[in-house]
Amino acid sequence: MNHLTRPPFDPAELSWSKATASSEQGACVEVARVLESWLAVRDSKDISRPGLVVPTGAFTALVNAVRAHEL
Repeated sequence: MNHLTRPPFDPAELSWSKATASSEQGACVEVARVLESWLAVRDSKDISRPGLVVPTGAFTALVNAVRAHEL
């Protein structure tokens, strides 16, 4: 099994973005690149939390599965 080590990061130093189609009430997620192969994902309603850090490939697979209505 390949174990990945989460990179250290400061959420305040990241450049967060959210989808342009997100609701005006803020019901969406924000994404920021931590490193080339890592992304941070957080709830836009609670930006005080650091977010979930995942490998870029895993996040891409999740987004593709949602778009394909597989989830």
